[in-house]
Amino acid sequence: MSSDDVEISTRLRPGEWTEESLATLVQEYQHKIAEMGATPAEIKTHIEHTEAGGVKVRVEWERVSEE
Repeated sequence: MSSDDVEISTRLRPGEWTEESLATLVQEYQHKIAEMGATPAEIKTHIEHTEAGGVKVRVEWERVSEE
């Protein structure tokens, strides 16, 4: 991730999420990044399920360098 990239992230504890609510949250984060100007190819989504039953969500805008 470069200093120009944008990231939205959160951690959800066990019992704070379902597969449906997780999908909705990810879509909301992706939509927010897109509203900032990111193209679909620049939006990277990372979901990590923890051993304890929680989940870490990170949606990034990896800006394409025009150099």
